[in-house]
Amino acid sequence: MNLSMTVKKSFGAFTLSTDVTVSGDRVGIFGVSGSGKSTMVSMLAGLLRPDSGEIVLDGEYLFSSDRRINVPPEKRRIAMVFQQHSLFSHLNVMNNLLYGFKRCSPDHRSIDFDALVNVLNLEELLGREVCNLSGGEKQRVALGRAILANPRLLLMDEPLSALDDSLRFQIIPYLRSVSEHFGIPYLFISHSLIEMRLMTDSALVFEKGAMVEQVSSEQLARNRMGQNQAGYINLMELGCPSESAGLFAYPWGTGQLLLSAGSDRDKSMAELSSKDIILFKQHPEAISARNLLECSVSSLFRSGRKIGVELECAGNTLIAEVVQDAVNELNITPGSTLYAAVKASAFRILPG
Repeated sequence: MNLSMTVKKSFGAFTLSTDVTVSGDRVGIFGVSGSGKSTMVSMLAGLLRPDSGEIVLDGEYLFSSDRRINVPPEKRRIAMVFQQHSLFSHLNVMNNLLYGFKRCSPDHRSIDFDALVNVLNLEELLGREVCNLSGGEKQRVALGRAILANPRLLLMDEPLSALDDSLRFQIIPYLRSVSEHFGIPYLFISHSLIEMRLMTDSALVFEKGAMVEQVSSEQLARNRMGQNQAGYINLMELGCPSESAGLFAYPWGTGQLLLSAGSDRDKSMAELSSKDIILFKQHPEAISARNLLECSVSSLFRSGRKIGVELECAGNTLIAEVVQDAVNELNITPGSTLYAAVKASAFRILPG
């Protein structure tokens, strides 16, 4: 996807004025409510007409006030998945899925119905009525309906915000696998840093109707560590655990971690806040925390009043959070060795 948008749109006291040029298949749009995210994607989809400017997608003008071009939404081949699933209650799952497919030009029908149903694990739902679906099932059907319209670009506007944590982390793998399997680029709109990191490679950051930053999703999370009450969230891929002295030992990189919570999955994802990592300059003689990792400092970065310490531990990366006085007292510099202590209860296994 290659997208260029130089547009203006006013609603009373609010004005969106932005100049965006972005390339990539997994792009995020990040910002708080009211920052202009949804307004931007609505103009891109053709649901909202800009006051002025132009929109160019993969070399094609979708809108230009100077050239008097405004391609109708149905001809832009851009599909949307919204916060609310917006399924047709009078149609069953099968007919909801086929709604966009039947209205797609035969020349663009490249996505196989059975293949999509398999990727989204919808086989057992095809005959069901929409009212008999769970929230996660409805969102999978809505995603399938959008994909079967055979779009060249998929817009996902806060598609997970109406779901609880359990459903949210169950849906994310489906969102990613559909795009990867069928080669459809997407713009993913969210105000969640975790969703940005799991779903996108880069992010456009919006504030008060303007794009203020264009960074990698990882850098976005680091930049906001000092502003975020939860700090920086380390996302850690863990192996299948075994019981160990009342705790659970998970393989992690070349080492292992002891957690309070167990899992019956072969692979799990866990969260660990940068605030829950305690650093020592020397190996402590005794400590109550069950995880003590010898780490090498890769780099340091500033985020607000906090300093992020990037650590290499057991072949993986961890971000710890300290204040400047701690950096000085521990003499933390790139290449130095530190010991990171983490309680077994500090980790959170993500649903999946």
